[in-house]
Amino acid sequence: MLLGQVAGKVWATKKSPALTGQTFLTVEVGETTLVCADCVGAGEGEWVLIATGGAARVAAGEHIPVDAAIVGIIDP
Repeated sequence: MLLGQVAGKVWATKKSPALTGQTFLTVEVGETTLVCADCVGAGEGEWVLIATGGAARVAAGEHIPVDAAIVGIIDP
């Protein structure tokens, strides 16, 4: 699991049908920026927990092709 801060939204006019309805956010993790599926309704500026790899696919849904997913929002 990774800890990061939501930087903004990702807009895609064309994407795989498996991604329809899925929200994506950019998240800064250290000096790296990840594109993450948002499973919890996170907002810009919030600190979040990120699952990667197989755990991200489980969190986002069985047939959703993602590598990183936001699975929790950190309370201040």
